Amino acid sequence: MSPDETDLSMNSPSPIGLAAHDVRVADDLLSLGWPAKPWMPATTHDGQTVHDVIVVGAGQAGLALAFGLAQQGIAALLLDRAPAGFEGPWATTARMETLRSPKELTGPAMGVPALTFRAWFIAQHGQAAWDDLGKIPRLQWMDYLRWLRRVTHAQVRNGCEVTDVQPQGEARVALQVSQRQPDGSQVQAQFLARRVVLATGRDGLGGPSVPAFVRDVPRTRWAHSSDAMDYASLRGRRVAVVGAGSSAMDCAATALEHGATSVDLLIRRADIPRINKSKASGVPGLTQGHYDLPDAWKWRIRHYINAQQVPPPQGSTLRVARHPNAYFNQNCAVTSVQESAGAEGGASQLEIHTTQGVFEADFLVVSTGFQMDWAQKPEYATIAPHVRLWRARRPADADEADAELDGSPDLGPAFEFQQNTPGTCPGLGRIHCFCYPATLSFGSIAGDIPSISDGARRLAGALASLFYREDIEVHWARLQAYADPELTGQEWTPADSSLRVRR
Repeated sequence: MSPDETDLSMNSPSPIGLAAHDVRVADDLLSLGWPAKPWMPATTHDGQTVHDVIVVGAGQAGLALAFGLAQQGIAALLLDRAPAGFEGPWATTARMETLRSPKELTGPAMGVPALTFRAWFIAQHGQAAWDDLGKIPRLQWMDYLRWLRRVTHAQVRNGCEVTDVQPQGEARVALQVSQRQPDGSQVQAQFLARRVVLATGRDGLGGPSVPAFVRDVPRTRWAHSSDAMDYASLRGRRVAVVGAGSSAMDCAATALEHGATSVDLLIRRADIPRINKSKASGVPGLTQGHYDLPDAWKWRIRHYINAQQVPPPQGSTLRVARHPNAYFNQNCAVTSVQESAGAEGGASQLEIHTTQGVFEADFLVVSTGFQMDWAQKPEYATIAPHVRLWRARRPADADEADAELDGSPDLGPAFEFQQNTPGTCPGLGRIHCFCYPATLSFGSIAGDIPSISDGARRLAGALASLFYREDIEVHWARLQAYADPELTGQEWTPADSSLRVRR
């Protein structure tokens, strides 16, 4: 190829098209020897295939890990309950206009330049469009992940909801799965794996944190910010939103954009947080070394970030503030909520009692985040009582209690669960936590865009090491049996030594 013919798909001022870029990707992967040569021994149990790794979740974390495992020559099967192309929150429950991460972050590209969002975007829209782009539009990120799944050949089965996770001793894990059929019916199936990875996102070991003040309110009158709902139903209604974080702003803005009469943001704090402290922790030293820190430092760092709270992005805040019928009520903690009859026989309404007085609304959105709560994950009922949590090893000098940190799993060096009492749940360590609850043990490398590739590489390498040690007898036998000759003996002619030596 001459210099004039060089592939400029990564920096061409004009878009080359996705088809041409796919060729570039395929060539890059070929150059990297991806996927690596398989080396794992095939395994069965009672005639059923035992997969090397099953990843529960095919969002960005699952895709990155599957790619990382392929780089190690290990096959992974991904199971996701969502329909194809709707994994994760991006096209379902997320409501932000753009991602909060800078567009330059490489995310789940696993160190391959052609797999970055930037390369994918420029191939379709050109360099000038990239330069003009502020932050990545949310739905465009979902399109990118759909493409990433395709070009990395991730093996995903959609419509598969895990209903039970059952360690079967020190050999395998059984997953009971409800599989959605094209006609909408459900078929029950069992999958076996040597290792199972939970790549299940922000609420991976729990679910929405629901405040007590709404638990007796009819469910038709309120929603959590993570609920899937049609915000068009809020047209012409008075809406109140509890919270001032990113999701609170996104929900408030979405309600206003769909024609809500008014939105009252009920903000407990006297002021909205201004500084995102977590950004200061995103350095390679912490990314690679958080797991090796003393317990007290792990706790200190994560508790500080939790206590300071993450402010909403400026763009999300302005998206609300530009509406004259949006009201920021600060130092306004909610104390109770009741449904009451409307004035003079009108429609019922909500009376929201706060430290600033009583607000009247037709609908309430609680943007109160997520919590570690095994009860919200019945599929983990078999293992939940046996998982060792950080409350069992909380540093004695920890500054303050932190419910999120106390409830985080105490993970081993391969993100694996550990037993509360050794021997009570054999095989628990074959289940690995590659989602938000791993943060206290490992830092933010188990799902967040900035360092998701670092986490995936670390876990993939750890799994390769575990498999090799488990199968060392197999590999020893292969080593001894290896008999592929480098030479045939015909490459040289033996010399007549009698003619070469002095006697």
